[in-house]
Amino acid sequence: MNSTTRKIATFLTITALGTAAFPLTANQVHAATYVTNIAATSAQLSQQQIDAAVKTLNSLGIMTGYADQSMGEHRAITRAELASLVYKTFNLEGKTGETVEVTDLNPNAWYTPYASKLVELGIMQTKNGQFSPQAQVTDAELEQVVSKAMQRDVKSVHHWMSQFYSENGSVKRGETAVLLQTAHQAIPSEQAQIESVRSLNAITLIVTFDKPLTATDEAFAKAQTDFAFTGGLTLTNMPRLKTGSIATYIVPTSVQEAGEMYSLTYKDQEVGAFEGSGTKINMTTASQVTNDTFEIEALQKNGVVDYGYIISAYSGGRGANAFVLNDQEQAGGKTYQIISSMQARQVVITPEGGEPIVARYVPFTQSTDGKQKPKFRLPEGQTLKSGVTYTVSSDWANIEDDSFTAKSLDALEVASAQAVNENSIEVMLTQDPGDELFSGRSVTLTSPSGDVLTATYKYSSRKGATGVFDIANDGKLTPGTTYTINPVGDWSIASSVTLTLE
Repeated sequence: MNSTTRKIATFLTITALGTAAFPLTANQVHAATYVTNIAATSAQLSQQQIDAAVKTLNSLGIMTGYADQSMGEHRAITRAELASLVYKTFNLEGKTGETVEVTDLNPNAWYTPYASKLVELGIMQTKNGQFSPQAQVTDAELEQVVSKAMQRDVKSVHHWMSQFYSENGSVKRGETAVLLQTAHQAIPSEQAQIESVRSLNAITLIVTFDKPLTATDEAFAKAQTDFAFTGGLTLTNMPRLKTGSIATYIVPTSVQEAGEMYSLTYKDQEVGAFEGSGTKINMTTASQVTNDTFEIEALQKNGVVDYGYIISAYSGGRGANAFVLNDQEQAGGKTYQIISSMQARQVVITPEGGEPIVARYVPFTQSTDGKQKPKFRLPEGQTLKSGVTYTVSSDWANIEDDSFTAKSLDALEVASAQAVNENSIEVMLTQDPGDELFSGRSVTLTSPSGDVLTATYKYSSRKGATGVFDIANDGKLTPGTTYTINPVGDWSIASSVTLTLE
């Protein structure tokens, strides 16, 4: 729907909402002198929704009316008005940022404190030093402003605007109220409490709160303490907020027993019981990656999605590949299984005629380079034997093609290394491994005197063939000393590779 059909300009008189008398501040009287277009309400956004949002913001002291006692819900909103609404919605009074000179703000104007604060915080921008307070706000600008103000991903805000968003349209006050009403509900709270919990699959819960969690409460160490289950069930990683939701989280757990009733307590408050799920995640193929590592693939086209594509925290990094699942785990008419965090996961790999081996998940490999292929590694010192057929099994996944015959693969080769600083080095391979194959790997740095430092890969630092390795155990490189680099284990080889911290 284009902006012309969505927001047809007319010259109707704005009337008051119902018979309610809305508070009018002196700061809003100026608005009566503006010449603005009055537009018909979008067919996708009902007048009832607009009325409810405006009344809610009015009752909270966020949105006030005009001199004619109307709320102007069909007026195109100005940047000055938006600054005021955003400032009040997110309670930005005590926040501080960098001082920015703005040349077109009248010190005595009602909107100047709000506009100045939003520019200072980087929430709203100036052009050539000018704020342009009377300029109309586009839907795209509103989306960015609200995302920055609440520190929430743009895709979620865009989803909340889906009933009225148009690419080049100017946004109305009523539409802005609808968005801000939702955004206000999505402000994190230390008092957030669980409203519902259900088991989605053998390793995943869907937990809905009355408010989003604070960053402190989301942190894994804190969440481990706050979430207490019966039956030996445990939290295996931090809860992750679903993209597009107000306060619904994907919560990874240890493997649940199908049919068992678990009780959940959150922050010492009893939440209730839920039934453990026996649903396993449908994976497609197990295949070898290196001499000690293999992967298990899942495909979105088969209705399986890694949670990295549907959580708010990762939405920006996934770009156009990120999307929103509704409350029934559906998008585009398809229902998806969700792969939650692989942290602490393991599978069993059994060589033909041999004993089962427990292989553990390699951190940060579950969804990289556009692929859903979590990696699993044999215990240290063990390797896959060339010519032997291995079968992979799991208590959390069904693997369609679960066997492969191992081959002897060439080790990765270190081409060079250089010091980043006294605490870190960069290791360059001869070719891009095309995945997080640095993950869990280490190298040693030996000085001419025989002193040895160990550096371990910094997760998610790889750029092409280069990865950052941090010196372990508070070790430091000595300036002017030349170190010889050697990989720990057989994952790589390095022929006469050295580095010196200048």
